[in-house]
This record gives sequence, C-alpha cells and structure tokens, in this order.
Amino acid sequence: MSYVIAPALQAAIYARMVGDAALQALVGDAIFDAIPPATPPASYVLIGPEEVFDRSDKTGHGAEHRLVISVVSNAMGFLAAKEIAARISELLDAPALVLSRGRLVGLWFERAEARKIEGDQTRRIDLRFRARVEDN
Repeated sequence: MSYVIAPALQAAIYARMVGDAALQALVGDAIFDAIPPATPPASYVLIGPEEVFDRSDKTGHGAEHRLVISVVSNAMGFLAAKEIAARISELLDAPALVLSRGRLVGLWFERAEARKIEGDQTRRIDLRFRARVEDN
C-alpha cells in the first residue's frame, strides 16, 4: 500500500470538524494543517503529523495511519483546550467518515498529552488516533 488514501482521510477529518456547529462555537474556522503564519487565534486546531504503515494483505491494499490532531489555546488553564479536545474526540468517534477514495475500516483514539508551553500561557493537547483504511 502506498500513501494514496492520506489526502482523502485528512479531507474527511477536516470536513467532519468544520461541519460541526459545536466545534465551530469553540474555535470558529480556526482549523489548520499548518501553524497559522500570522498571529494565531486564541484557540485553534492543528491537523498535524502522521505515520503510515502498510497493512495490505491477500484481500487487498490497506494502511494504518497514526495521526495527531492538536488543540492549541492561550486561554487561562486547560479547561478551554480540554473542551475543544473532547469535542474532537466525540466527532471522530461518531459514525465512520466517508472518504473520497478508499474506505475507512476504523478510527480509534489512542492517547492524549496535555501540556503547557514553557515561558508562555499557551496550552497544547495532542490527540493521537489510529485509522485503518483500505483502497477500493
């Protein structure tokens, strides 16, 4: 398997997040796949790095994506960032995403790490997910 389903997976995750009114109430349209070049919003979501492993077998091509979605917030304390992270977890635990290419077999939460950025009021929560995809 190659990396061919990666764009479809990212697009589906992005569409799920931007299409959710509750998440929009928390971050507006501040969902990115790169750190904003100008002054970033007070709170934003960053679709970040991923690792991809071949999971092809005799029935077809497949891959496992281990991806990170980060919540970055300069709100005082962790509560605001945790509310955003919780909503993202709910969204990605909802019914399966529909991909423009391939099929999502499953998407699972693996772990999260919450930390304060040193010398700053910024809080960051990295949510780690594992997605299994198959190419049609």
